[in-house]
Amino acid sequence: MPTPIDLKVLMNHIYEYQKGVRRMVLFTCPKQYGKYATERLRSQKIDYVLQSAGKNNLNVYFGRPECLEAIRLIATRPLNQLTPEEDFILGAMLGYDLCAQCQRYCERKCKVS
Repeated sequence: MPTPIDLKVLMNHIYEYQKGVRRMVLFTCPKQYGKYATERLRSQKIDYVLQSAGKNNLNVYFGRPECLEAIRLIATRPLNQLTPEEDFILGAMLGYDLCAQCQRYCERKCKVS
């Protein structure tokens, strides 16, 4: 079972999703907690997508089916390997601050050019 902090973070994400605050969530946790997280999402009838996040962690995306379909097309490799455009889209989908995402995009794009 996850630590109390992991559990609280997951429960808060689920609550925000169910209340409509978010359309999609990215929850990163140790791989050993993946089963707990997915069982909790299944019990709430929430769709999700899993992605390995390094050796010991797991990215659990959950939310609206149309958002998850886009995730399946965008996040096809580790997040640190996404293009600046893919990174920007992902951040926008997750509801990150748009101005901060624009700044991050410009910084990453300048490094690539």
